[in-house]
Amino acid sequence: MKLQMPLMAASVLAITAGTSAFADGHATTLTIATVNNGDMIRMQGLTDDFTEKTGHSVEWVTLEEYVLRQRVTTDITTKGGAFDIMTIGMYETPIWGGNVWLFPPDYPSAEHDTDDILPAMLGGQSHNGTMYAAPFYGESSMIMYRTDLMAAAGLEMPDAPTWDFVAQAARAMTDRDNEIYGICLRGKAGWGENMAFLTATANAFGARWFDESWTAQFDQPAWKETLEFYINLMNDAGPPGASTNGFNENLSLFQQGKCGMWIDATNPDDSTVADKGGFALAPDTGKGKRGNWLWAWALAIPAGTDAVGPAKEFIEWATSKDYIELVAANEGWANVPPGARQSLYENPNYADIPFAQMTLDSILSADPLNPTVDPVPYVGVQFVAIPEFAGIAGQVGQEFSAALAGQQSVDEALEKAQAITTEEMEAAGY
Repeated sequence: MKLQMPLMAASVLAITAGTSAFADGHATTLTIATVNNGDMIRMQGLTDDFTEKTGHSVEWVTLEEYVLRQRVTTDITTKGGAFDIMTIGMYETPIWGGNVWLFPPDYPSAEHDTDDILPAMLGGQSHNGTMYAAPFYGESSMIMYRTDLMAAAGLEMPDAPTWDFVAQAARAMTDRDNEIYGICLRGKAGWGENMAFLTATANAFGARWFDESWTAQFDQPAWKETLEFYINLMNDAGPPGASTNGFNENLSLFQQGKCGMWIDATNPDDSTVADKGGFALAPDTGKGKRGNWLWAWALAIPAGTDAVGPAKEFIEWATSKDYIELVAANEGWANVPPGARQSLYENPNYADIPFAQMTLDSILSADPLNPTVDPVPYVGVQFVAIPEFAGIAGQVGQEFSAALAGQQSVDEALEKAQAITTEEMEAAGY
């Protein structure tokens, strides 16, 4: 996988320094790489609170999800030193922490209450018991759907539906003449884009990346069933150009009222159909595993920075209970970063948010230690927690996206996926 990527997609927001300063009397400008998701954009708009309290200014490099992963991976592995803080996730943190590429954030204040972080999120950002990145928000995946379109189709969404029901409903809700598509699913190539969705979905169909001997499994019937089901469903009920749609593209379609259902991260944003929104667990096939993932976007300090102290200050500010209150005061409780702290779900102000309990239930139902129907030698729900995975899955994602675009058959895509994965794993010594 090619890791170099120009900064064409970046947007930069500079926050002017305030009057207070770091302990040595010098204000610092922090460069932070982050993803262009709503919670991160919202944080940028509130950063003047941090600047007023510390005197440190912030320069933001805001990137699309896949580009962010390429940029920060290149920087951390080459010790480039371009960033003082990186937004990374549960895949990178244990590997990079184990390689001593990250500084532990080390919260100095008792008020931060690290014990309040949900265990699944804390564990996913740790290596050998040491937390190397602080969860900013946590997520699983769930179904978001139009209650009005579901009712018009004469159907009622169960709290825990099957994939067969979802497919039936998606086809029934589709009205292409009026640009209403029954379902919007990730198709954009990338290990954290279409492969995050498809790996989690494959778990529910009984597929797995590797057997217990690290032999690739794309030549097995469960993967063919998964990919055929997905592509047939998207051809019948998905939007045009689905092979180029990732999180943000599908979010936009759902916000515009063009999607009957959307299965993605448990952090929905404002929508033109918010008053018609319903939520359900990610689907299963009756085999014991649901198609939901487990993820946290977290803030980490790369070993190449010379601003460790200010970086720790920022991370403590951004992941604190006070920050949640700050967002609630400015944007409302529905827009606070979800999924990281237990106390949020005990807060009466948050209890009536429609998706709150479903988010927590989805997070708690994900099992990264036992993600598949049959045993596997790896940890991870929508990824395999080995260093080689990002490169392999990036290539496999290209093949699956091409199959969705009609450029090759399912059999051809799976044959190539098997060959790619086998070759890369053998080269890595598995």
